[in-house]
Amino acid sequence: MPRLILAFLATTLLGIPPLLAQQKRVSPHETISQTFDGKRDNRVTIVYGRPYSKDPKTGATRKIWGTLVPYGKVWRLGSDEATLLITQQPVLLGGTEIPAGAHTLFMQPEADGTAKLIVSTQLGQWGLQYNAANDFARVDLTMKTVDKSVDEFTMGLAKNPAGGGVLTMTWENTEFSVPFTIVKK
Repeated sequence: MPRLILAFLATTLLGIPPLLAQQKRVSPHETISQTFDGKRDNRVTIVYGRPYSKDPKTGATRKIWGTLVPYGKVWRLGSDEATLLITQQPVLLGGTEIPAGAHTLFMQPEADGTAKLIVSTQLGQWGLQYNAANDFARVDLTMKTVDKSVDEFTMGLAKNPAGGGVLTMTWENTEFSVPFTIVKK
């Protein structure tokens, strides 16, 4: 059954790039993928754009949080097309069960340091296209300051020794994170 789901996802996701090809990417893109809890079918994958702190047109260093990424507004969590989360199994993300499959991720940072990770059911958005009616969940993120400034927006998937993992998003001197576990079926 997991292979059937993967085949369906692969077929579906292969149809998205031609739609997005009509837009010009500004930033490099990356796909990160990790298996969890020692099982091949417990894979989590993230596909996202990696903007730089420096403006691609002028080379000037930009202030990220509160300026380029405004407080109180939904951000696409990367650049160009919206960030994609793909899970082979349901995951418990920050206490909310997210079904297996493909989802779009957004983020809403606030001036007080809090932030929400938004999991959307809509796929294939470009830029800041966002429709709250497609929200599946909003999950609290933990924020911390990092010592070394990060020039290029970076997402990470790390294994948690207690099981599951942690999704991190780091840019400038700030890291946001949320734990997750694979739902045992």
